[in-house]
Amino acid sequence: MKSEYEVCIGLEIHAELKTNTKVFCSCKNSFGDKPNTNVCPICIGLPGTLPILNKQAVLLAMRAGLALGSTISPVLTFDRKHYFYPDLPKAYQISQNEHPICIGGGIKLDNGKFVRFNHIHLEEDAGKLVHDPFTDETYIDYNRGGVPLIEHVTEVDLSSADEAVEFLTKLRQTLVFADVADCKMEQGGMRCDVNLSVKKKTDSKLGTKVEMKNLNSFKAVGRAIEYETNRQIEELENGGQIIQETRKWDDTKGISFAMRSKAESKDYRYMPEPDTFSIEITENDVNTVKNALPMTPQARLDKYTSEYGLSDYDAKILISEKFISDYYEECLKIYCEPKTLANWIMTDLLKILKDNSYSTLNEIISAQNLCTIIKLLDDKKISRNISKELLNLTIETKENPLEIANKNKMIETISEDKITGIVDSVLAEKPELYETYKQEPDKITNFIVGQVMKQTQGKADASFVKEYVSKKMN
Repeated sequence: MKSEYEVCIGLEIHAELKTNTKVFCSCKNSFGDKPNTNVCPICIGLPGTLPILNKQAVLLAMRAGLALGSTISPVLTFDRKHYFYPDLPKAYQISQNEHPICIGGGIKLDNGKFVRFNHIHLEEDAGKLVHDPFTDETYIDYNRGGVPLIEHVTEVDLSSADEAVEFLTKLRQTLVFADVADCKMEQGGMRCDVNLSVKKKTDSKLGTKVEMKNLNSFKAVGRAIEYETNRQIEELENGGQIIQETRKWDDTKGISFAMRSKAESKDYRYMPEPDTFSIEITENDVNTVKNALPMTPQARLDKYTSEYGLSDYDAKILISEKFISDYYEECLKIYCEPKTLANWIMTDLLKILKDNSYSTLNEIISAQNLCTIIKLLDDKKISRNISKELLNLTIETKENPLEIANKNKMIETISEDKITGIVDSVLAEKPELYETYKQEPDKITNFIVGQVMKQTQGKADASFVKEYVSKKMN
């Protein structure tokens, strides 16, 4: 039954821009401050106030568009979008309707599909309603009101929950790497609405679309799409009709429920914003922003696989977050061993990051200190076991690892002659190991390595021990 239908999905994604101040006034753009402290007569809409456009918001919107392959509009204008809601004190939002700042562009998915943007426009955010479940009262925090937003409106190119989640993941990566937005969904810095309809594969016309709101994570987006797809198919199969409406997603219950009928463009009574000027964006303006674009996630991925010889899997882990990729790049400037550094970051640091409350890798250990430990190991001044111990001590004390190693007498050269002597001694005491080695070479090798490490307090070079054991046995 479900196989007869096709799901058609378009997304509207809001991302708050990383400006110091709001888009039309000088109030601070800062999350988590005391409610209603970052407000002024302009952003709370007192009569007689006039908006003054934040240039940095325009430049960041242009940067986002260029990073996503959009064309920048030669003329920047604003419109008023009217609606009545407590979080919008002016009863209208300054947005863009006729001339959005970015046209086109898109993101390529791993399956080869190119998901197009219709446009990206710049606008001001609304305030935030805070519901108190104990008193059943609602409060309004206007700190967010007037914060600059870019809204990405896609074409109806997505056809599954997995595609939508992948698209959002890549969009977030692009915006974060371009240093346009933090995209912290838990703080409302990135918000997504889903427009979804289903139709039979034999039909050429799209079905009736339903908009879903309150999607606070990529996981919630995927679950909501699956739920709404099944709900619409079941309704159609039972002879019902889909109503064009806005539905709210309840991620705890895993269901959606109707909020209101879907508003159309005419309902917002768009009109040109009379208090802002039209601004010309020249080709030189566009080139200036384009030339300053940071490297995109895809460009870094290509660099890591082609130049550094990393696997596609490893490269994708390193670009999964900008702070991870930036840390990797910082380490490479100090000690250019791409594969070795990648292994340490992925095997050791990311595990520590996951298991603790750190938010960046530099909080765990500086790039300089990590590279010092790796170089000591590569120069065979410490063993692998000692390097792990040294890493933990450096993280704990934040001291220079070379000083820690000298203070704790970790740097001690175990000569190859001494190592071979220990191996020969172990084999002399247990000659039966020669025969057992033929059946279980790994087990015997590890046993001998363990004996050597025990007698050298972990300071022997394990790779040399394995090499000598193999030579001796063969």
